[in-house]
Amino acid sequence: MPKPIFVLSGPNLNLLGQREPEIYGRDTLADIHARCATRAQAFGLTVDCRQSNHEGVLIDWVQEARESACALVINPAGYGHTSVALLDALKTLAIPVLECHLSNPAAREAFRKTTYVSLAATGVVSGFGGTSYELAVEAAAGLAGATRS
Repeated sequence: MPKPIFVLSGPNLNLLGQREPEIYGRDTLADIHARCATRAQAFGLTVDCRQSNHEGVLIDWVQEARESACALVINPAGYGHTSVALLDALKTLAIPVLECHLSNPAAREAFRKTTYVSLAATGVVSGFGGTSYELAVEAAAGLAGATRS
């Protein structure tokens, strides 16, 4: 059985569908996770979706991905703009890392235009709402060497 793609979501993403739907959409994180599973399945893969509001927990999961995942999709949320510790953890990975954002950070407030995570990411998908996660999963699968079933 191939290793899963880890799909990690940072702080406040547990409130998707409720928090600022005009920016982040009406889909819940559970809705997005279900679509990620379907997208991964087309490549013969699974996803391991997790969300935490705690930086250290996200770092622990990134470290776990070193041995347990074929690729990593991460929406670091606010930690993308602040966490050098998360960047350092991501730099230890030898698997593809896809940074993903629901909105387009480059079109928002100045402090959102740069993320530390991008420095360790293989690629970035942003601005497509919940579909950003699906596109990132598809890219991660391809970079991990999987082909469509």
